[in-house]
Amino acid sequence: MLVQRAAAGDQSAFELLVIKYQRRIQRLIGRMVRDVDLVEDIAQETFIRAYRALHQFRGDAQFYTWLYRIAVNTAKKFLLDLKRDPTVSEAAFRSNDEDDETSWVKHEPIADETPETALAAKEIAAAVNAALMALPDDLQQALTLREIEGLSYEEISEVMNCPIGTVRSRIFRAREAISSKVKPMLEIQTSKRW
Repeated sequence: MLVQRAAAGDQSAFELLVIKYQRRIQRLIGRMVRDVDLVEDIAQETFIRAYRALHQFRGDAQFYTWLYRIAVNTAKKFLLDLKRDPTVSEAAFRSNDEDDETSWVKHEPIADETPETALAAKEIAAAVNAALMALPDDLQQALTLREIEGLSYEEISEVMNCPIGTVRSRIFRAREAISSKVKPMLEIQTSKRW
């Protein structure tokens, strides 16, 4: 209903859509760009492009699937422009994965948690993040949309503009690549006595 109102020219309806999807779009872009200064700019550009193209939204897909596609395309364009003009902001040098809400989250310690198990969990989480970032862009994007954003295979297919079989293949290959990096760490941890 908000989308219909926004398409009809209701600016307050579009503002509500921005509020509703802003954090999710920023998380998605943050996974692609990894520079906090650029994330907000790209998110803003995404919503500007969505607003301008709102009359083209046919309703064949869910609104956030359509919006995610715009965000991915906008981020890719920014990354291409960045390669042409590689000016890096200071935030890229200060980036700390522990402050990133999409990275490993600090939990309250559980009763049987020891410093060793907490360290092992942190090391495994770091290895998963490193393995994810080492993936090719198409595999990384498919897995991020599935595991972090919670999109269905059909929605990912629409966002990535590829057949659902390709989405399944990319997610499978991404999981296998991450598993091959993390599995040795898990075997080491289970062989230790705590």
